[in-house]
Amino acid sequence: MPLHTLLIELGTEELPPKSLKQLTSSFEQGIISELEKQGFAFEQAFAYGAPRRLAIRLTRCQRVQDDKEVEKRGPAVATAFDADGKPTKAASGWARANGIEVADAQRLVTDKGEWLLHKALVPGQRLDTVIEDIIQKALKQLPIPKAMRWGAFDAEFIRPVHTLCVMYGEEVLPVNVLTIDSSNQCSGHRFHGEHRFTIEHADSYESQLKAQYVIADYAARTAAIAEQLQSNASQLGLVADYDQTLLEEISSLVEWPVVLQAKFERRFLQVPKEALIYTMKDDQKYVPLLTSDGQLSETFLFVSNIESKDPSQVIAGNEKVIRPRLSDAEFFFESDKKTSLADKAAKLQDILFQKSLGTVADKSARVASITQIIGHMINADTATLAHAKRAAELAKADLVSNMVMEFTSVQGVMGRHYAEHDGESAEVAVAIEEQYLPRFAGDKLPATQVGLLVSLAEKLDTLVGIFGVNLIPKGDKDPFALRRSAIGILRMLVTFKLDIQIGELINAVTAEFGDLLKNKDTAQQVTDFLFDRCKPFYGDQGIGADIVNSVMTVNTTGSLSDIDKRVLAVSAFSQHSAAASLVAANKRVANILSKNDILFAQEQSVDLALLTQAEERDLYEAFLHTKSSLAKSSVNLDYQQILSELSALKEPLDAFFDKVMIMADDEAVKDNRICLISNVRGLFLSVADISVLNI
Repeated sequence: MPLHTLLIELGTEELPPKSLKQLTSSFEQGIISELEKQGFAFEQAFAYGAPRRLAIRLTRCQRVQDDKEVEKRGPAVATAFDADGKPTKAASGWARANGIEVADAQRLVTDKGEWLLHKALVPGQRLDTVIEDIIQKALKQLPIPKAMRWGAFDAEFIRPVHTLCVMYGEEVLPVNVLTIDSSNQCSGHRFHGEHRFTIEHADSYESQLKAQYVIADYAARTAAIAEQLQSNASQLGLVADYDQTLLEEISSLVEWPVVLQAKFERRFLQVPKEALIYTMKDDQKYVPLLTSDGQLSETFLFVSNIESKDPSQVIAGNEKVIRPRLSDAEFFFESDKKTSLADKAAKLQDILFQKSLGTVADKSARVASITQIIGHMINADTATLAHAKRAAELAKADLVSNMVMEFTSVQGVMGRHYAEHDGESAEVAVAIEEQYLPRFAGDKLPATQVGLLVSLAEKLDTLVGIFGVNLIPKGDKDPFALRRSAIGILRMLVTFKLDIQIGELINAVTAEFGDLLKNKDTAQQVTDFLFDRCKPFYGDQGIGADIVNSVMTVNTTGSLSDIDKRVLAVSAFSQHSAAASLVAANKRVANILSKNDILFAQEQSVDLALLTQAEERDLYEAFLHTKSSLAKSSVNLDYQQILSELSALKEPLDAFFDKVMIMADDEAVKDNRICLISNVRGLFLSVADISVLNI
């Protein structure tokens, strides 16, 4: 039977732009998964997602399943026949159900007995009979938070559905989904295309849609938009300012993208560019243009869904739309400048941060105190401490500004602008903006020490406070983004090599809350929470959890800077040619000590007179030599060099375990040998417990 292409398209009203990419992928995976479960093979799948359609095309798809041989086990032979050897009712009923005589049954012999068996050949089902169920199941698996109804129908979907095209080659397969009967009809572009047109063949779907001014391929449409944006910006000598999220949202709004350029009045450039960019991107889905030095241009790009015969009309319309938005931003900025940040900060006393933790003003006061605690721990100078305190006191003041209340994502940024307008020092102004850094994984870190202090203090206050009122993150619920804050704290402590003991820091921050905290275990839980974040933190850098565990097992300083040095050293050591052998030796020593209930915290005395074999004497000499050579590296905390030098113990350790019987009959000899290998293990434990490594 010839193999043809299977096409499935669901024609809808405009789908939610922020969900379209995920819906497209989920629909594709759902159809593929159900086809594979049903045993229908195909060659290649092509997914399509556009504002008014979800579709998938599968080339060389089977029309009929392969025949399958099914084994149907019957009663045990012992119960299938009576004393006279005649079939029992159970055996006869089973045979009748399978359309055979008992005498025709085969036998299945296993270790547990013998059973009647019938091997039936089940003919493969046609795609026509199961495709409706496949589509229904795929649709049920789509990530739809809230479905809707339309017309007088009971059917529910994320948006009203108008067409259903299910074709195998040029043939329409009979399907009814969401009260819609399948056909070979699809919708063209809302303005440029036909309301309904006929798909001639499943293979011509994409090309026919393109003729109807619809680029159905999501990735191709997104790439086309990016290419047009870059081309237009390049011709203007400017840089298009967009990220992948904005690009995909724009792609989810248009079927036939046409990039045009427009302008706004230059006077709006007196408003901080961040506010203008926010409203252009978030509210209008426009693409701002920047000069080579990062300044905002009055020219911007937008993506139209029509190919107008008179583009100037489309451009004028979009310029008319953006003008009142920019005017609002201008008004808010000028209005906000009439009062100082200090005046705005006074209003924070009326804004609740958390009912048990007080107002935002209370939080600001705590953050100011915490900056001083951290500053003294890292020996910050007097000027830095003063700037950090002032920045913390003003950090949240812009929350009551008109600009931030309207454009929430510019908090901190507007605080910097208002601080500069008020004549605050540059250090204070920059720190107000940097308090929120890093905002997300991979985001930039504060560039100034004052900003670093405020950012750390702000995140630590939230972390300790929320744990203190027992709102600890559980599962995927983390409304205060504490995991993100913890990762940010780790990144800053590690990147800036701040030699701060975490436990001591958390205890000091906890004390700032006085009797506000209900959770008596707050300090320990927050400390553990931070250390637990080390695994995902290093996991993002490609460093395994076993390497982090090896360090956390022995590190007692609680300093992230020290932990980082050890983790990087062990990571490098794990690639050493001697690593596998040394890890195995450490595992063996750890097992011996554990099985004999021995826990040596310090170096043990070894009796030279009891070292009777050459291999144990060699190991002892190697131990002494290595211990002596490590003195300088240990003082400098050069853990990578320490592990490199410890790698020299591979050969004497291998020889010792090959030739020496540790568990000797003579108790004194046995104990002496255990002391020796324990001392060798102690050298490794000065860096990490490499016995836990998965090598």
